[in-house]
Amino acid sequence: MQVLPAHEAPWDDVVTVFGTRGDAAHCWCQWWKLSSAEYRAASDAERCEALRVQASSSATSPGVLAYRDGVPVGWCGVEPRPRLGRVARSRTLAATLAGQDLADDGVWAVSCFVVPREHRGTGITRALLGGAVEVARAGGAHVVEAYPVDTQGRRVASASLFHGPLSLFADAGFEVVAWQRPGRPVVRLRLVPEGAATSATV
Repeated sequence: MQVLPAHEAPWDDVVTVFGTRGDAAHCWCQWWKLSSAEYRAASDAERCEALRVQASSSATSPGVLAYRDGVPVGWCGVEPRPRLGRVARSRTLAATLAGQDLADDGVWAVSCFVVPREHRGTGITRALLGGAVEVARAGGAHVVEAYPVDTQGRRVASASLFHGPLSLFADAGFEVVAWQRPGRPVVRLRLVPEGAATSATV
């Protein structure tokens, strides 16, 4: 398994993972970045083009792509949290994160996972999360944050699992720091000891 930042992967490989059907092929990792009105107004083609532009720059690379034996098999969105405008616009998340500097580029957020159906259940999301953390670390992150779904004892629609399950993040060392609402925690992995000097370059 190999995990690459989006700007190091051929765009056609990103297209292969997102496919032509299902939520991923409509969203193109733009839901977190656009307002509800902007998202509704944009066509699938426009959202696809937006991700292509974002993925072409090492300075704004919006995620990582996983390969198994040279075949693209998964995507994980990860980038500085300020680029995900919906975090600040969400009343629930904004209230949950009250007191934090939402403009802090040193906090990176894992926003979504895309794994084609034929590759699910084979450890790809675990590899993607590990790669996402390393890309965030290399980009100067001092914290990686995510908004997973707690599936323990709950029936969760598969369409809601693009955030990733809580168990995945817990196994990777993330800790629950708050709850948006029942079943929806906010988790964090600290990469730099609290209070230590950081030099985030993104």
